[in-house]
Amino acid sequence: MPVFVVFEGIDGGGKTTLSNLVAKRLRAGGLRVEHVREDGRFASSVTQALRELGRDARNLALTPRAELMLYLTREVQLLDEATRPALARCDVVIADRFVATAEALAVYGRGLPEAEVTALVAAATGGFTPALTVLVDAEPAVARARRQIAKLHAGEKRPPSRKGLAGTALQRRLRDGYRAIAVRDSWLVVDNTDAELDTLVDAIVEAIVARRHHVAIPAGAAPAVARDRASARAALLAWVDQRAPREPDLAAYFLDGLGGDPDVDIRRRTLADRAPRVIAVGLKWQSDPVSWELREQLADRAPGEIARSIVGPDALAPRGHALLRSLAARVPQQVGECLAGRNDEAAWELRELLPLDAVAASLARVPGERAWQLRERWLAAHGGLAEITDVARATLACAMIADIGDDRAWAIRDALYPIAPVAALDSIGALADERAWQWRARDIARAPKIVMRTLATSVDERAWQLRERVAAHCEEVLDSVAGIDDPRAWQLREAAIERWPNAAIRSLGPLAQSERGHALVDAVLARHPANLAVWRRALISDRPYRR
Repeated sequence: MPVFVVFEGIDGGGKTTLSNLVAKRLRAGGLRVEHVREDGRFASSVTQALRELGRDARNLALTPRAELMLYLTREVQLLDEATRPALARCDVVIADRFVATAEALAVYGRGLPEAEVTALVAAATGGFTPALTVLVDAEPAVARARRQIAKLHAGEKRPPSRKGLAGTALQRRLRDGYRAIAVRDSWLVVDNTDAELDTLVDAIVEAIVARRHHVAIPAGAAPAVARDRASARAALLAWVDQRAPREPDLAAYFLDGLGGDPDVDIRRRTLADRAPRVIAVGLKWQSDPVSWELREQLADRAPGEIARSIVGPDALAPRGHALLRSLAARVPQQVGECLAGRNDEAAWELRELLPLDAVAASLARVPGERAWQLRERWLAAHGGLAEITDVARATLACAMIADIGDDRAWAIRDALYPIAPVAALDSIGALADERAWQWRARDIARAPKIVMRTLATSVDERAWQLRERVAAHCEEVLDSVAGIDDPRAWQLREAAIERWPNAAIRSLGPLAQSERGHALVDAVLARHPANLAVWRRALISDRPYRR
């Protein structure tokens, strides 16, 4: 009897990796297996097109109910076009996601009424259900790290998806949703936070072959516990050592921001050969001697990431300037991005070495006629504003006017918003004129993550009103109050200790060194003693603030 198996879980949890490994293992065992989204691409071109429509940030105005219908349409098309025919000829058909994703996003992500959503889901599938659904569960901080690493290696430059605009808290809500549906519908749940892939594949294959809904997954070691900074440091280093042989990129990711600690530096040096690009990314804002040694060591293997790591005071230092100059011909775009906001003569000297597109990227937050001459030159080279019709070029045009509030900049924003709405919104930065506030108010419900980014450090009353509107579901509210010593900011931090502990500590900024900041970090550690991201953030909070 053919078996339909679905893998569900949050982005970065590992469901695609596991589903592909399981398919290969089953085929090796002699079964006829078809994966309707093998290697991440749907077997139906119509379904693939519907997916791209739903993730495209230009469709910012798509409403939650319409989004649900679109997701269900996508899955029904794949079911009718690929899954049902495959079940007629195969032993096992595997899908990476099914209608539970639409349900979890609609109910737990967007807040639609559960009864309404479940009725629509049932109507869409006509009662068709998988023989087995596997929830690949993972701690969101680890899932996000894996996703960031995958993007880094893929060189992914496309704009954020519509779903991503809701902020990182959406992943946590979706995880809660998947877990609740798993209990309701008796799914097989496997924990891929810190597991051996072969162990998980063995268990899932056994469940599929036996067509069972429950399988005993071999228990891993009990999680480490850290209730203070000293034990957090020990636990984090032990986790890195345990993880490095299997996932060196992931181990390197969790050393970000901890340079200057001798024990961390030993591990950074060791991982530099196996995870060069991730180690390079983690050098941003690091100015200790080992970080400079690693920059020079990795400049040939990860030139773009090294260029992006040279920011703040480091970029103004002779050593940083010399390294950026040496990289200008190899990775001009990344060097240009590092010059954003800089109006000093050393920056202008570097701009002379760059092609025009890279110069445009360097003009964010740079006021004055000298910068406007280059912006106008870039626009003219591309046929004028009316000829900019693709997302990539519109995104670059918006980037070059970030934080610029004169009429010329607003003309560019207004013209390009329909083409690249996220980039246009992001470009208002810290502007405080009336048009900027109107834009924030218009898009707060659709892109709260981006709006919060534009509120960083703002204590305007309108900023507090916008924060209050999304505080219950947008983790980036915490980032918007980084370093703000105001009763309302402290209230947000303390309310987030349970839901978003890592962000609560991150929002302290320089306040982490204060008595109240120390108390908050201690409270987070006490409440989340087994949280890897909290261990790392607690250690970073003990360091001088450089951002």
